[in-house]
Amino acid sequence: MATLYERLGGGPAIEAVVEDFVARCAGDARINGKFARTDVGRLTTMLVDQVTEATGGPADYHGRSMKDTHRDMAVTAGEFDALVEDLIATLDRFEVGKGEQQELIGVLGSLRGDIVEIESPETGTPLPADYVAAAPLVQTK
Repeated sequence: MATLYERLGGGPAIEAVVEDFVARCAGDARINGKFARTDVGRLTTMLVDQVTEATGGPADYHGRSMKDTHRDMAVTAGEFDALVEDLIATLDRFEVGKGEQQELIGVLGSLRGDIVEIESPETGTPLPADYVAAAPLVQTK
């Protein structure tokens, strides 16, 4: 049986989905405040590696844990749900099958407990002033 990575279309497809998803999140007022100090290049690279690894592809995610990444961001349940809605919209745009969507959302949804700090339906909350974002990626040649 093919891995989820293969059924999603492999590396190029995952990269295209992640790029669309990141852009969609950036334009979503319900959640984009949480990305105010995020290095978008780093986020995109880390998400591609994370999704590739989580779906059985040939990548190793070397970023911070989801608990460490989101600690003190004050992410609400509503913001997490909005992010999932953005992911579904991106997957629909790329005509990803419903079975694969549910499998991917199940894999990523298992991280909810490491991401959500406030059980509230509220969205659009600001990033706390003392939140420390990850350092930008160092480009090597």
